[in-house]
Amino acid sequence: MNRLWEPLPQQDFATAHCHTLANNSSRGGRPVRLFTRDKKRAVQSFILNVVNNNCPELAALIEGPRLENRVNLTLPVLVVPVEDDQPLAKKAFTAVTKEFSTSGLALVLDQPRGLDEAILGFRWNREMTFIRARAKHLNPIGGGFFQLGLQMTEVIHPSDVPDLESMQL
Repeated sequence: MNRLWEPLPQQDFATAHCHTLANNSSRGGRPVRLFTRDKKRAVQSFILNVVNNNCPELAALIEGPRLENRVNLTLPVLVVPVEDDQPLAKKAFTAVTKEFSTSGLALVLDQPRGLDEAILGFRWNREMTFIRARAKHLNPIGGGFFQLGLQMTEVIHPSDVPDLESMQL
């Protein structure tokens, strides 16, 4: 048989859920088990712990309800810092959203950026939509990443801010 992967024979399947690597020359052509039931359970246990300890719905049960509900949604976003009411196009960067509420969102950043205000650019229906936002909080989330909470305040038309007209995501 020339298949690289083949299932275990039926009698072995009850004792180990795995696939074997056929024709393994380092083992004299014997099948090598890649996953056993115990390894699969360890992976499932790890995933369950991660989800249970990071699930926003479970956190709300402990901390109490938020003022606004959140929707987990990951989208790329262009972030243009604003200082003294002027967008700093040369300092623009990209990030990803973590969640949205009706008036705000959380971004995941790869470094702590001390923004008080920004213009967020979203690609929507084949064009860019820009929204002005104020920073509410900046928190480390581990691994060198940070969560930036922003309250969105107004839609900005690119024709009103010339630096935005050429910006794309």
